[in-house]
Amino acid sequence: MELGIAICDDAEVDRQYLAGLVGRWARGRGHMARVSCFPSAEHFLFCYAQESDCDILLLDIEMGDMDGVTMARKLRAENDTVQIVFITGYSDYISEGYDVAALHYLMKPVREEKLFEVLDRAAEKVKRDERVLCLDVGGEMVRVPVCQIRYAEVFGNYVTVHGREAYTVKMTLGYLEEQLDGRFYRVGRSAIVNLTQISRVTKSEIRLYDGSTIPLPRGAYERVNRAIINLT
Repeated sequence: MELGIAICDDAEVDRQYLAGLVGRWARGRGHMARVSCFPSAEHFLFCYAQESDCDILLLDIEMGDMDGVTMARKLRAENDTVQIVFITGYSDYISEGYDVAALHYLMKPVREEKLFEVLDRAAEKVKRDERVLCLDVGGEMVRVPVCQIRYAEVFGNYVTVHGREAYTVKMTLGYLEEQLDGRFYRVGRSAIVNLTQISRVTKSEIRLYDGSTIPLPRGAYERVNRAIINLT
């Protein structure tokens, strides 16, 4: 598997140390890794604007003018698939990671075994996020990355798939369900939801991070929560 891995840390010794570990991990797993090092958040964002080829980002939090959390928010505004792993010497920042869907936090000094474990998870998520759904929309074939699909809802013989845009196609919800993976959960007869996009579940509805709501059938509350727990 070919991966673009970026290391952003203002300490050169830490950058070199992480780069060595990443190279060792990639060789041991049989991956082709393009490892790039950046001394600041600003440098990373400038280069990323030119070439958006980062799959996994190892990101220091405590940096100069722009800290890692601020940089991650800017990156998330453009890309929601990069796997972000925060590197920090303090545990105070952990709650910040929820805002940018960070995969994990690693405390300094980073241990090889723990880093390898997190990189394995990140690579698996990158592989999964490469899948696309092909939809026939108005006589044109549209490729929608599965990871971008938030939910889908049925109206009669048509299903509307909500990704970065909404696409309405003639198909059954059951057929769509067969094309998706374990991140998705069938909510009664009328909807399928991406479990990773759920921010809150009440007795009557599912609320997504973007503010969308999906009515929850009676008796489905426990099942949805169990599905979320099993996914994580």
